Amino acid sequence: MFRVLRQLSGEEFRSGEAIAERLGISRASVHNAVRQAQDLGVEIYSVRGRGYRLVHPHSWLDLDAVEPVAESLGYRLHVHDQVDSTNSRLMALGQAGAEHKTVLAAEWQTGGKGRRGRAWLSPLGGGLAFSVLWRFSRTASDLSCLSLAVGLGLVRALRELGLADVQLKWPNDVLHRDRKLAGVLIELQGEAQGPSMAVIGVGLNVRLPEPLRAEIEQPVTDLMEGLGEPVDRNHLLVECLRQLDQVLVHYEQDGFAGLRAEWEASHAFHGREARMIAAQGESWRGRVAGIDEAGALLLDTETGQRRFYSGELSLRGVTA
Repeated sequence: MFRVLRQLSGEEFRSGEAIAERLGISRASVHNAVRQAQDLGVEIYSVRGRGYRLVHPHSWLDLDAVEPVAESLGYRLHVHDQVDSTNSRLMALGQAGAEHKTVLAAEWQTGGKGRRGRAWLSPLGGGLAFSVLWRFSRTASDLSCLSLAVGLGLVRALRELGLADVQLKWPNDVLHRDRKLAGVLIELQGEAQGPSMAVIGVGLNVRLPEPLRAEIEQPVTDLMEGLGEPVDRNHLLVECLRQLDQVLVHYEQDGFAGLRAEWEASHAFHGREARMIAAQGESWRGRVAGIDEAGALLLDTETGQRRFYSGELSLRGVTA
């Protein structure tokens, strides 16, 4: 399927016969690959006598395009067509001894993971999914602000790409105009008193079709909508890796203190009335006062200031 898709264009029709000849496969195999891709959300025009064309121009992940910059930053990059989950695959590699700053990106996740056990939904070619393995000298208990630092790195990257009004939502979402654009999932492993390993998963919405948006339980957006033009996913990956490198090196050396003010300035809920909702249904309402040195959200309520730590909690805006 991926071999066939890489032969398709967003500008011109290409015949199944020509694609089959180029790849050394049957026309029926080309047809079946196109149908499989359409079932996974790839929008493809199919016209008898003319062939196939992508409805939208598409930038496939290209190791040769990204690897030189990634290597200059010290990353070791792997690009796969399909994995169950970039986080799961990279965690297994990390446990087997994969090096610090190993990166795994994939075109398609069959079991993408989100926070609080949710699935991460993204159509084939409609998002950017990658994970970074970072080996910290700090203990796992010292990494309570890691998701905040990662979110800040993503905001910096997106602003470099021209999305000026992108914001953060505690603890690990990136928003554009109050709709979710990206998410972060961090999985940690390490000894209580020793070094630790973090697998940092990032999912960015590049182009989400309307049917998929209807399946997602919260308001979402994508980069195509925010920027008004197609996004080269290789350029997007490079900029994310560049900015993440800066914030993670800072975090490793100096902790979150030097990033805290910038994070709060980018927080969509800072100074706003909001409600914190626990998984069991309990909720608290108040004004968001910021975050503390451990990454806890500070909420000024009628009964005083409360601290909330990342976990089975959801932060919601209050309109009235």
